[in-house]
Amino acid sequence: MWADKESEKDYLNFGEVSQLAVDIIRAKDMLPVSIGIFGNWGAGKSSLLKLVENQLKENANDQIVIRFDAWLYQGFDDAKMALLEVIAVGLAKSIKDNEGLLKKAWNLVGKVNGIRLLGLAAEGAAFVAGIPTGGFLSRTINALGKASDGIQDQKEYEGLADTAGEIHKKAAEITKPEKKKSPLQQINSFRKEYGEILNELGKPLVIIIDNLDRCLPANAINTMEAIRLFLFLNNTAFIIAADEDMIRSSVASYFQGLSQRHQMDYLDKLIQIPIRVPKAGINEIRAYLFMLYAIDHGVSTEKLECLRVGLENALQQTWKEEPIARQDALNFMGEAANKNLAQAYDRADRISPLLATSPMIKGNPRIVKQLLNVVKMRSKIAQRRGIPLDEAMITKLVIFERCAGADATSSLYRLIDSENGKPEIFKELEDNSKKSFSKIAPETWNANEDTKAFIQEWMQLEPKLHELDLRPAVYLSRETMPIGARVTGLSVNGKECLEVLIKTENVSSPSAIKIIKKITAEEQIPIMEGLINHFRQITDWSRQPKGFAGGFLLAQMSPTAAKILESFISGPNLGKTRPPWLAVMLKDEQWAKGAQ
Repeated sequence: MWADKESEKDYLNFGEVSQLAVDIIRAKDMLPVSIGIFGNWGAGKSSLLKLVENQLKENANDQIVIRFDAWLYQGFDDAKMALLEVIAVGLAKSIKDNEGLLKKAWNLVGKVNGIRLLGLAAEGAAFVAGIPTGGFLSRTINALGKASDGIQDQKEYEGLADTAGEIHKKAAEITKPEKKKSPLQQINSFRKEYGEILNELGKPLVIIIDNLDRCLPANAINTMEAIRLFLFLNNTAFIIAADEDMIRSSVASYFQGLSQRHQMDYLDKLIQIPIRVPKAGINEIRAYLFMLYAIDHGVSTEKLECLRVGLENALQQTWKEEPIARQDALNFMGEAANKNLAQAYDRADRISPLLATSPMIKGNPRIVKQLLNVVKMRSKIAQRRGIPLDEAMITKLVIFERCAGADATSSLYRLIDSENGKPEIFKELEDNSKKSFSKIAPETWNANEDTKAFIQEWMQLEPKLHELDLRPAVYLSRETMPIGARVTGLSVNGKECLEVLIKTENVSSPSAIKIIKKITAEEQIPIMEGLINHFRQITDWSRQPKGFAGGFLLAQMSPTAAKILESFISGPNLGKTRPPWLAVMLKDEQWAKGAQ
């Protein structure tokens, strides 16, 4: 199994892209600057950030690097204050052998808590007046905890509220009409002292922000608003990883009524230099699989690094040379005689084109890793139960499930069940898939051109199926991952959309219409697949079930998703006769003509 976390090493030839960000930060007169690392969920943003961070730290004396995980603080602290405090504490911890500057830095931490407390003023006044406020107590306690967390030297506590009595005293003071400093004055004071500390240090500060697109809209916006405080301060650089569409969706959700142009302007003004995570093609996915399989086969760290460097060099030359040969990859590690690894590399050669080009995967490294983990899980269960299946067979079926969708997978398994594990059409499809495909393949395999093209290519993938009893593979599949039970690869926004649509009861639902408009084209298919899985659990179709209106609305806005819903309706899923409500609903829908 492979851990689902960012890699410290470059497995996808990201090194050149990460070096671009480093070069910008180190270039004369480029600071202050904000750099955006943009990419979809699972594309490798966090890994790219880690490469940037490691490259910056190669010469630790050149700059101070602070990492901020926006998602980590969600729900525990105000996003703006959390970012300010992480920056202030990071600065303080980077100062050595300068007692005066160190004191200034810890005073800066104290200012964060002062600003935080001023943010409680309105609730604090209500609290003193006897009006119940749910947030005041928890946020005051949180401020107390933050004030005393991680500072070991008592001298460093000067200016901080580090006891409950002092916290309550400060809270009481800020509820009075006369305040020495307003929140705006406190923030300006913070900016001034921050700039002075950086000038005395003589080093740039680089703040790396990850997982911004995992946050709820309010937290994402608050974090970006905090970033704006530093954008024009000397010697400061921000590197922000995010899914552009997700952030624009957060902007639209937070600032109601904002036009699409203004949504784009908000992010464009915040990010001065956008860098997009390169899309992994066939060669990159192939190299990625070579690395993952080598790890799985227990290759030593030293040999893995030799392989990684060799693959990286080869990828950089693919514009003029053929991709690296399997045997050369084995030779890099001194594993030329490793037959098991050679078989795995042969499999990587066969499946990498499908993983790179399938609309349901599109070379997404995280999805590829998840898929391989499913294969590994099933292989281990097969071994324990004595089921005669090898990884090549399991891999082929897992790829079908992921890329062909729930309807096509149901048709595949029905064929296997009905013909004692050996469907007759497999031989003809494997021998001459394109000529006879449309005539003999199930309707769901012809639902759209993408599905059809994928299955035709999948049929040619080794091992061939027509001579094998596939019932054990289907049994294992249903035991370990029910069809459509899991919709992988959805962003936070995509998951929210699926949840809303499953609960939608009428086609005039404003929330359903609004959230569909926010999702990307790439997520329309997996969201519809998730809805179809929900529909499969429904046994009574005499009345319109909850969620069908959500699928109907998605079909109206997405021709590709409409074909999936049409295929489901046309099949045996709803019974022999169409319920009256459905006939009325589909009457004027062009996408549903085949289902009427």
